[in-house]
Amino acid sequence: MENKSYFGGIADGMKTLATGMKVTWKEYFKDFFTNKSTEQYPENRKTTLHVAKRHRGRLVFKRTEDGAYKCTACTLCEKACPNGTIKIVSEMRTDEATGKKKRALLDYQYDLGDCMFCQLCTNACNFDAIEFTNDFENAVFDRGSLVLHLDKEVYQGGSLPGLIEGGADITIGKFNTKTK
Repeated sequence: MENKSYFGGIADGMKTLATGMKVTWKEYFKDFFTNKSTEQYPENRKTTLHVAKRHRGRLVFKRTEDGAYKCTACTLCEKACPNGTIKIVSEMRTDEATGKKKRALLDYQYDLGDCMFCQLCTNACNFDAIEFTNDFENAVFDRGSLVLHLDKEVYQGGSLPGLIEGGADITIGKFNTKTK
Protein backbone atom coordinates (compact mmCIF):
# COMPACT_ATOMS: atom_id res chain seq x y z
CA MET A 1 0.00 0.00 0.00
CA GLU A 2 1.33 3.40 -0.95
CA ASN A 3 1.96 5.99 1.68
CA LYS A 4 -0.11 8.95 0.44
CA SER A 5 -0.60 12.29 1.99
CA TYR A 6 -3.91 13.43 3.41
CA PHE A 7 -4.69 15.59 0.40
CA GLY A 8 -3.62 12.84 -2.03
CA GLY A 9 -6.27 10.54 -0.48
CA ILE A 10 -8.91 13.24 -0.82
CA ALA A 11 -7.96 13.75 -4.49
CA ASP A 12 -8.25 10.00 -5.15
CA GLY A 13 -11.64 9.97 -3.45
CA MET A 14 -12.87 12.89 -5.55
CA LYS A 15 -11.62 11.18 -8.72
CA THR A 16 -13.50 7.97 -7.84
CA LEU A 17 -16.62 9.94 -6.97
CA ALA A 18 -16.44 11.85 -10.28
CA THR A 19 -16.11 8.58 -12.22
CA GLY A 20 -19.16 7.12 -10.49
CA MET A 21 -21.22 10.27 -10.96
CA LYS A 22 -20.27 10.39 -14.65
CA VAL A 23 -21.73 6.90 -15.17
CA THR A 24 -24.83 7.76 -13.11
CA TRP A 25 -25.59 11.00 -14.94
CA LYS A 26 -24.95 9.42 -18.33
CA GLU A 27 -27.51 6.69 -17.61
CA TYR A 28 -29.95 9.21 -16.14
CA PHE A 29 -29.93 11.57 -19.12
CA LYS A 30 -29.78 8.78 -21.70
CA ASP A 31 -33.49 8.11 -21.11
CA PHE A 32 -34.41 11.65 -22.11
CA PHE A 33 -32.78 11.43 -25.54
CA THR A 34 -33.66 7.89 -26.64
CA ASN A 35 -37.00 6.45 -27.69
CA LYS A 36 -38.52 4.13 -25.17
CA SER A 37 -40.32 1.05 -26.34
CA THR A 38 -42.77 -0.93 -24.27
CA GLU A 39 -44.13 -4.30 -25.22
CA GLN A 40 -47.87 -4.05 -24.82
CA TYR A 41 -48.38 -7.37 -23.04
CA PRO A 42 -52.03 -7.73 -22.15
CA GLU A 43 -53.35 -6.01 -25.27
CA ASN A 44 -51.05 -7.49 -27.92
CA ARG A 45 -50.12 -10.78 -26.33
CA LYS A 46 -51.48 -12.78 -29.27
CA THR A 47 -48.92 -11.20 -31.59
CA THR A 48 -45.94 -10.58 -29.33
CA LEU A 49 -45.90 -13.38 -26.79
CA HIS A 50 -43.48 -16.22 -27.41
CA VAL A 51 -43.28 -19.04 -24.89
CA ALA A 52 -40.85 -21.90 -25.34
CA LYS A 53 -42.50 -25.25 -26.03
CA ARG A 54 -40.59 -26.82 -23.17
CA HIS A 55 -41.74 -24.22 -20.63
CA ARG A 56 -43.45 -25.91 -17.69
CA GLY A 57 -46.59 -23.99 -16.89
CA ARG A 58 -49.35 -26.38 -15.92
CA LEU A 59 -49.91 -30.10 -15.46
CA VAL A 60 -52.60 -31.78 -17.60
CA PHE A 61 -53.81 -35.28 -18.33
CA LYS A 62 -52.99 -36.81 -21.66
CA ARG A 63 -56.07 -38.32 -23.21
CA THR A 64 -56.73 -40.97 -25.84
CA GLU A 65 -58.60 -40.29 -29.09
CA ASP A 66 -61.94 -41.15 -27.46
CA GLY A 67 -61.34 -38.66 -24.61
CA ALA A 68 -60.49 -41.14 -21.86
CA TYR A 69 -57.52 -40.39 -19.65
CA LYS A 70 -54.54 -42.72 -19.52
CA CYS A 71 -54.05 -42.55 -15.73
CA THR A 72 -54.24 -45.93 -13.95
CA ALA A 73 -54.08 -44.47 -10.41
CA CYS A 74 -50.75 -46.17 -9.70
CA THR A 75 -49.76 -43.19 -7.45
CA LEU A 76 -46.16 -43.08 -8.72
CA CYS A 77 -46.51 -39.38 -9.53
CA GLU A 78 -47.90 -38.68 -6.07
CA LYS A 79 -44.96 -40.46 -4.45
CA ALA A 80 -42.43 -38.67 -6.68
CA CYS A 81 -43.79 -35.20 -5.89
CA PRO A 82 -41.43 -33.60 -3.34
CA ASN A 83 -43.98 -31.27 -1.73
CA GLY A 84 -47.29 -33.13 -1.93
CA THR A 85 -48.80 -31.17 -4.80
CA ILE A 86 -50.57 -34.26 -6.19
CA LYS A 87 -53.18 -36.19 -4.22
CA ILE A 88 -54.79 -39.27 -5.76
CA VAL A 89 -57.94 -40.95 -4.46
CA SER A 90 -58.60 -44.42 -5.84
CA GLU A 91 -60.39 -47.63 -4.98
CA MET A 92 -60.07 -51.27 -5.93
CA ARG A 93 -62.77 -52.53 -8.28
CA THR A 94 -63.37 -55.90 -9.84
CA ASP A 95 -63.25 -55.91 -13.62
CA GLU A 96 -66.37 -57.71 -14.84
CA ALA A 97 -64.79 -58.92 -18.06
CA THR A 98 -61.71 -60.57 -16.54
CA GLY A 99 -62.71 -60.90 -12.89
CA LYS A 100 -59.44 -59.32 -11.75
CA LYS A 101 -59.19 -56.53 -9.21
CA LYS A 102 -58.09 -53.25 -10.66
CA ARG A 103 -57.42 -49.82 -9.21
CA ALA A 104 -59.89 -47.15 -10.35
CA LEU A 105 -59.22 -43.42 -10.17
CA LEU A 106 -61.80 -41.44 -8.20
CA ASP A 107 -60.07 -38.05 -7.94
CA TYR A 108 -56.76 -36.63 -9.18
CA GLN A 109 -56.11 -33.40 -7.32
CA TYR A 110 -53.27 -31.13 -8.44
CA ASP A 111 -52.43 -27.94 -6.56
CA LEU A 112 -50.96 -25.54 -9.10
CA GLY A 113 -50.18 -22.98 -6.39
CA ASP A 114 -47.83 -25.35 -4.56
CA CYS A 115 -46.21 -26.95 -7.61
CA MET A 116 -42.47 -26.43 -8.06
CA PHE A 117 -42.65 -27.44 -11.75
CA CYS A 118 -39.79 -29.87 -11.22
CA GLN A 119 -41.27 -32.47 -13.62
CA LEU A 120 -40.51 -35.38 -11.30
CA CYS A 121 -44.13 -36.50 -11.55
CA THR A 122 -44.07 -36.73 -15.34
CA ASN A 123 -40.77 -38.58 -15.26
CA ALA A 124 -42.15 -41.08 -12.75
CA CYS A 125 -45.32 -41.83 -14.74
CA ASN A 126 -44.87 -45.17 -16.51
CA PHE A 127 -48.07 -44.76 -18.51
CA ASP A 128 -47.32 -41.35 -20.08
CA ALA A 129 -50.56 -40.04 -18.61
CA ILE A 130 -49.53 -36.54 -17.52
CA GLU A 131 -47.51 -33.75 -19.06
CA PHE A 132 -46.67 -30.11 -18.52
CA THR A 133 -48.02 -27.59 -21.01
CA ASN A 134 -46.57 -24.13 -21.52
CA ASP A 135 -49.79 -22.42 -20.45
CA PHE A 136 -48.62 -19.84 -17.94
CA GLU A 137 -51.56 -17.48 -17.42
CA ASN A 138 -52.84 -18.86 -14.13
CA ALA A 139 -53.41 -15.69 -12.13
CA VAL A 140 -56.44 -15.88 -9.84
CA PHE A 141 -57.72 -13.96 -6.84
CA ASP A 142 -58.44 -17.05 -4.73
CA ARG A 143 -55.74 -19.62 -4.02
CA GLY A 144 -58.37 -22.32 -3.73
CA SER A 145 -59.14 -22.08 -7.43
CA LEU A 146 -55.59 -23.20 -8.20
CA VAL A 147 -56.49 -26.68 -6.96
CA LEU A 148 -57.40 -28.56 -10.14
CA HIS A 149 -59.10 -31.94 -10.54
CA LEU A 150 -57.41 -33.22 -13.67
CA ASP A 151 -59.63 -36.27 -14.12
CA LYS A 152 -62.74 -34.09 -14.28
CA GLU A 153 -61.48 -31.37 -16.62
CA VAL A 154 -60.59 -31.69 -20.27
CA TYR A 155 -57.79 -29.28 -21.10
CA GLN A 156 -58.58 -27.48 -24.35
CA GLY A 157 -55.45 -25.34 -24.51
CA GLY A 158 -54.58 -22.03 -22.98
CA SER A 159 -56.19 -18.66 -23.32
CA LEU A 160 -53.97 -17.84 -26.29
CA PRO A 161 -54.29 -19.56 -29.66
CA GLY A 162 -51.25 -21.58 -30.64
CA LEU A 163 -49.68 -21.34 -27.19
CA ILE A 164 -48.85 -25.02 -26.99
CA GLU A 165 -46.92 -24.71 -30.26
CA GLY A 166 -44.94 -21.82 -28.75
CA GLY A 167 -47.22 -18.82 -29.29
CA ALA A 168 -46.26 -16.12 -31.74
CA ASP A 169 -43.28 -16.63 -33.99
CA ILE A 170 -40.11 -15.49 -32.29
CA THR A 171 -38.24 -12.67 -33.94
CA ILE A 172 -35.16 -11.56 -32.11
CA GLY A 173 -34.99 -7.81 -31.48
CA LYS A 174 -38.38 -6.97 -33.02
CA PHE A 175 -41.51 -6.58 -30.95
CA ASN A 176 -44.97 -5.24 -31.50
CA THR A 177 -44.29 -2.18 -29.40
CA LYS A 178 -45.52 1.29 -28.77
CA THR A 179 -42.97 4.13 -28.67
CA LYS A 180 -43.37 7.04 -26.32
